[in-house]
Amino acid sequence: MATLTFIEHDGTAHEVDIEVGKSVMQHAADHMVPGIDADCGGECACGTCHVIVDPAWFGKTGTLNEAEQQMLEITPEKAATSRLACQIKVTEALDGLVLRLPEFQM
Repeated sequence: MATLTFIEHDGTAHEVDIEVGKSVMQHAADHMVPGIDADCGGECACGTCHVIVDPAWFGKTGTLNEAEQQMLEITPEKAATSRLACQIKVTEALDGLVLRLPEFQM
């Protein structure tokens, strides 16, 4: 089975099975992964699904649109490989994707 791994700020890992076509945020919400609040329900309007993509995977997560870039600019823990989980659509190519969660969401 294909999986995603979410790693909390304290190092706790959560491996979840993936369903192609759903967003990374939906996977986190469906599996109640702590640290993904998803307050706006995936509308790219709140920044509470901020994840830091493992650098080896960043290029496979797609392109940031303007709305996502603006939300990430106001995120206090923004990193070079930050994304909003609601904007990453899961494909088979993301099997094994590793995502770190910041200590705090917006």
